[in-house]
Amino acid sequence: MPPSQAPEPDVDLDVIAPDALDRLDQGVIGLDSAGTVVAFSEGASAISGLSREAVLGRDYFRDVMPGTNVPSFRGRFLAGARRGALDESFDYVFGRLPQPLRARIHMRHGQIAGTRPVTWLTIDPVESLGADRSREAVMAAIGRRVRAEPVDASLCEREPIHIPGSIQPNAVMLAADAGTLLVTAYSANVDEIIDPIQPPLAGRPLADVLPADFVAAIRARLAGGSLGDGASMRRTLTFPDRAAAYHAVAHTHAGRLIVELELEPDSADDFATASQVDTELAVGRLREAGTLADAARIAALEIRALTGFEAVLVYRFDADWNGEAVAEDKVPGWSRSLLGLRFPASDIPAQARALYTKAKSRFVIDRDSVPVGLVAAPGAGNGPIDLTFAQHRTLSPIHLEYQRNLGVNGSMSISIMVEGRLWGLMIGHHRRPHYVTPETRAAATVLTDAFAMRVQEIESRRLWAERQAHLDVEGRLVRGLTRSDDFVAALTAGTTTLLDLFSATGAGIVSGERVTLIGRTPPAEMVAAIAGWLRSRVPEGEVGYSSDSFSADYPEAGPHREIASGLLAAFVDASRENLLLWFRPEVPSTVTWGGDPRKPVLAGSGPVAVLPRRSFERWVEERTGFAAPFAEWQVQLAGSLAEAVEGVVLRQRRKIDELTTLLAEKERLLEQKDLLTREIDHRVKNSLQIVSAFLQMQRRQIADGEARQAFADTSARVMSVARVHDSLYQADRFDEVDLGQTIENLCNDLAGLAGDGHAVDLSAEPGLMVPYRKAVALSLIATELVTNAFKYAATPEGIGRVEVSVSASGPGEVQLRVCDDGAGLPDDWADARARSKGSGLGMKLIRAMLDQINAKLTVANTPGACFTITA
Repeated sequence: MPPSQAPEPDVDLDVIAPDALDRLDQGVIGLDSAGTVVAFSEGASAISGLSREAVLGRDYFRDVMPGTNVPSFRGRFLAGARRGALDESFDYVFGRLPQPLRARIHMRHGQIAGTRPVTWLTIDPVESLGADRSREAVMAAIGRRVRAEPVDASLCEREPIHIPGSIQPNAVMLAADAGTLLVTAYSANVDEIIDPIQPPLAGRPLADVLPADFVAAIRARLAGGSLGDGASMRRTLTFPDRAAAYHAVAHTHAGRLIVELELEPDSADDFATASQVDTELAVGRLREAGTLADAARIAALEIRALTGFEAVLVYRFDADWNGEAVAEDKVPGWSRSLLGLRFPASDIPAQARALYTKAKSRFVIDRDSVPVGLVAAPGAGNGPIDLTFAQHRTLSPIHLEYQRNLGVNGSMSISIMVEGRLWGLMIGHHRRPHYVTPETRAAATVLTDAFAMRVQEIESRRLWAERQAHLDVEGRLVRGLTRSDDFVAALTAGTTTLLDLFSATGAGIVSGERVTLIGRTPPAEMVAAIAGWLRSRVPEGEVGYSSDSFSADYPEAGPHREIASGLLAAFVDASRENLLLWFRPEVPSTVTWGGDPRKPVLAGSGPVAVLPRRSFERWVEERTGFAAPFAEWQVQLAGSLAEAVEGVVLRQRRKIDELTTLLAEKERLLEQKDLLTREIDHRVKNSLQIVSAFLQMQRRQIADGEARQAFADTSARVMSVARVHDSLYQADRFDEVDLGQTIENLCNDLAGLAGDGHAVDLSAEPGLMVPYRKAVALSLIATELVTNAFKYAATPEGIGRVEVSVSASGPGEVQLRVCDDGAGLPDDWADARARSKGSGLGMKLIRAMLDQINAKLTVANTPGACFTITA
């Protein structure tokens, strides 16, 4: 019911004797001008559960009943003090007495015993409320706590915390259809601003309830589309017959317009309020922070100074949503430090994190306050009211019980959003109820946003420098790849290698069956097994894999965890034949948790699915088998390097295909050339044989003896060349000749040409292959020597016998030996005169052939003439 002037009490408190106060049915409390308790009746003791001795001399609003330190209670006290007159009544709900109580409060100025100024508070109980049903359910479940049966922690994540059906009692709420602006629901305490009965509030236009200019501004914002999820409109409103002003916040969500109203302090001096200057100075100090640790420390200090919480934490989430208090600022004597403690992800479950991502701030004045239920208009439909973006939404009873276990009453949580992701929370704790003005709440949110921006700047600068260093390394590797056809050597053998990336202590490349390793790595056979495991583990279409606890994923690698607890891998090609790997060593560490994270989530009972944990004692976990985790950008960079390598692999494959094609073509051309060469040799041999036959025919027609001999010699020389070509044609190779076979055929031909009585004894080493050029020269030399032997070493009867041998004389050398059975050469054969007989065309030809193949000639009588050529 609305505040009103209370009638004079039946008893004049200003003159009644102190002991008479104790006989009154109502609770009576006397406060001096500072709010200190100077009188406390037995009735007040019975209502509050506090003895007179425990409260006299203490500040009633801050120490005795801190839940009353709000504009609707202490604010009235302070406003009356400024006016110099106070005499009014109002309803108030105490949430933390022996039992929650709705009471009628009468507050007026007076005197004690007619002499000492005092403000009298009289408390008349109206209704005993009991604990709310949600709180009762949680406490009943705790009483029946099941220790033996852990449950799935995801049960907590399914709690519908966005539709609690109630709000905190310091605010009034109205909900209207976003299209028609007709009231569809309201909080049960709406009578603070308007009578809900005459006429009925449900279904009325919002303009009949709230000031017309405010509703017009809402319509304009709705028409402009600027009042959607996460966006709000703020105004200060006054109501007829209400002297106080209200802070109003409006937003739309899920088809409803929601308006929250809370009483503003009568004066900015009544409750500590952050000024714009305070906020600007705090932001300036925050921007001076050079490191993340400094920024977090300054943010905690500045936000605690702004908001007045006894402790402020900067709470950061890790990749698995475990939390850690990375900075803390607290009053001296704060009982529990959470700095450096880790908290499991189940402490702030997924649906709570989702709410923090959408709605940035949540302030709770009094954990033990009695929630105010929402009353839905008949036929409103549309299901429960979604309070995702409501500032005064009540917290989950399980969350409130968690705060009780932590020893916290008043609280604050503001989302730290970095690059659109929930990085962490700015958390405020107070051991007693704690009110923060709307202006200060806004300033704390602004400062938290400034901290988030500073985090982004610091982290971005650090990541930029780290990434640039890695990109420089990758650039050098890629440049090496462009100049190499062997990507394995390019990545492992140069001055810059895979080991220069990602702070790895070992790296490797698996290419088919080939494993190449550098640094400290598991053995090659284990790396090959790891590659096989990755091929089956990593889904098709995905390129990379990373783990900071690889031996947990692949237990077979457990024996190598000291050097390979961390693994980053990237497939090079779609066939997964080629794989790049980086290894990181185990980093043994200790992690300090706020309570044992291994303890299971316990089942509740009835409507309470799970129970909040009660222990927050420091619990130290020794961690082994973990490496420093790979960052997401490192996984992406490994993938980009793999793409560059893929280009080299494809280029290699194309080049191999091209070379294979060229080789096949070359082999085909060589076969054609070989065939053509053999055909030419065959034709040359035939032509030379024809020439030799013509010479023989011509010789028979010549009567002159010397001429006939000249024709015979020329025919023999032509025939010797023909024999070489014949050998080439018959050989497997067209560039080499079987010298023994060639000389044998040649000697048979020469003996036939010489006529009856001439013979050649040949000794030839089989398979003695010599180049074509050497074979021609040696054949011509053999022809001249054998022909000369037949002419000059024959007996008077014209019979001559010649011995010819062909053999190898050393690496790459052959020896041709021609000996006759004649009288031998004269002793002075070397003299020019004696050599005149051998200084004709034949000897000139021999000397020319010797020079051509760089051969050596020796001559001896054995007793006949014996010529030895070494070539």
